[in-house]
Amino acid sequence: MRIAVVAGELSGDALGGALLPALQQRFPQARFEGIGGPRMQAAGLESLFPLEKLSVMGLVEVLKHLPELLSIRRALVRRWLAEPPALYLGIDAPDFTLPLAKRLRAHGIRTAHYVSPSVWAWRQGRVRGIAQSVDLMLTLFPFEAEFYAQHHVPVECVGHPLADEIPAGLTVADGRAALGLGAGRSLALLPGSRAGEVGRHIDVFLAAFARLHERHPQLNALLPCATAALRAQIAARVTAAGLDAQVRLFDGHAREVLAASELALVASGTATLETMLVGRPLVMAYRVAPLTYAIAKRLMKIDRFSLPNLLAGHDLVPEFIQDAATPGALAAALDAWLREPARVQAACTEFAGLHERLRCNAGERAAAALAGLLRQA
Repeated sequence: MRIAVVAGELSGDALGGALLPALQQRFPQARFEGIGGPRMQAAGLESLFPLEKLSVMGLVEVLKHLPELLSIRRALVRRWLAEPPALYLGIDAPDFTLPLAKRLRAHGIRTAHYVSPSVWAWRQGRVRGIAQSVDLMLTLFPFEAEFYAQHHVPVECVGHPLADEIPAGLTVADGRAALGLGAGRSLALLPGSRAGEVGRHIDVFLAAFARLHERHPQLNALLPCATAALRAQIAARVTAAGLDAQVRLFDGHAREVLAASELALVASGTATLETMLVGRPLVMAYRVAPLTYAIAKRLMKIDRFSLPNLLAGHDLVPEFIQDAATPGALAAALDAWLREPARVQAACTEFAGLHERLRCNAGERAAAALAGLLRQA
């Protein structure tokens, strides 16, 4: 049995790396081929092209690499139409993997997709194309599965692998010990993992911390840097703000920084989920280019943006978008968490419940759902 699998970036490779061994246990004779990174290759995938060929971000970069991307997709289509696999699975990277799924499914090959695009949030009409492309959608979050069920797309919520990885009950002492820190009080600052994100958020985040530090002089800030280039960018802004003595930078270790802190100021995205799973109260802020915001505002179909609020279905953590994300507003929201311990306790209790709901052994559950699809053939 041959199973075709395509992941588009390292996050997808991590999902595939957990999934393929679980599939192999159910189908010992299975062979995997497609595109994947080191974790999927370690699990037995024959990668026909380097994962890095698909890991392209940004409109300009995509356009620059478009001929090569289309050439890779055509090569995969030719290969799998000539020798059809029992199943094709796309993992994230929907702009590449879903059109590939549509071509293969039109020729009778069973297809599935792991990690829903944010179709529930904007451009909801895309769900019609997804329905034509896949026999099964595997989602990370329950609210995504509800959306697909409403649109009659076969779906299974498998939970989020971060919920499986992050243990419950991480204490501040655990986090500080992991980083080699002594006792103290800290705010985690997570302004983003890409240069553009960091550029839009870092000065606002630092100014908000400076205001909070005036009210709570014993509080310092911990800031994980995703890359060496981002560390240099961030360090320059910390120095310019006169906060070298109050802000400590780390190379990576975002999860440990969150655990070592009492609360966090976080740019929107998966970092809000990780903060919730670690069990720390947070304030979410996000800014984009003005034109991008003007367009997105017209297309968005949701009122909440952070994953904790989307999962809870109500305003569990404060959100500040675009012009609302000012230093004063962010500092006030952070200060409110520090001054209201009962609210922190209630939020953390709800965080724990959401963590448990997402802890489903995602790799095993995804493999079971795909095994069911394969047995339908």
